Amino acid sequence: MIQSLWEGVSMGLLLSAIVGPVFFTLIQNSMEHGFRYAAVLALGILMSDTVYVILTFFGIKFLAEDIYFQLILGYVGGLILIGFGISSLLKKKISRPNTGGIEIPTKRKRTAFAKGFGVNGVNPFVLLFWISIASLVSTKDLWQGADISAYYFGILLTVFAIDLLKAFLAKQLSHMMTPRLMWLLNKAVGLVMIFFGLRLIWHTFGS
Repeated sequence: MIQSLWEGVSMGLLLSAIVGPVFFTLIQNSMEHGFRYAAVLALGILMSDTVYVILTFFGIKFLAEDIYFQLILGYVGGLILIGFGISSLLKKKISRPNTGGIEIPTKRKRTAFAKGFGVNGVNPFVLLFWISIASLVSTKDLWQGADISAYYFGILLTVFAIDLLKAFLAKQLSHMMTPRLMWLLNKAVGLVMIFFGLRLIWHTFGS
C-alpha cells in the first residue's frame, strides 16, 4: 500500500508538471482575486479530477473509444476553452477607486469552483490521462482495493497540493503587479486559452 501511494505521488508530480490552460487560469486568478479564491478554484479542479477518476475506474473508458464521443468532446471542449479565452481578452483595465469605507463584495467563491471544475473538466486530454491511469491500474494484478485507493489518493492529493503551492507563490508576487501588468496577464491568459481551444479543435478535426 505504501508503494502504491508513492507511485501515485510520482504520477501526481508528473501531471502537475504539465503546463496547460488550468495552470494559467490558476496563476491569473490567484494574482487577481487572491489565494483563497484560487484555492477554491483548485478545489474545483480536484473535484473534476475526482469525477473523472470515478467514471474511468468504473468503466466509462469504453465511451472514449467511440469516435463520435471523441468528436463531441473535442469540439465542445475546444469551444468552451475559446470562450474562456475571449472572456479574458475582453476584460478591461480597472483602477480601484477610493470606496470611502464602503465594503465592496469580493468575487464569489462558487464562481471559482465552477471555473476550476469547468476548465479542467472540458479538456479531453484530462479525460484521456485518467483513462490511461485506469488502464495502468487494471494491469496491477497484485493490487488490492486499498492499494488502488492509495494510488489514486496519492495522485489527487499531490496535484491539489501543488496547485495550492502555485497559487500561493503567484499571490506572493502579486504586489509586483501593476494594473497594466494585470491587464497584459489577462490578455496573455486569454490568448493561451484560445490557443489550447483551437489546437484541441484542430486535433479533433484531424482525427
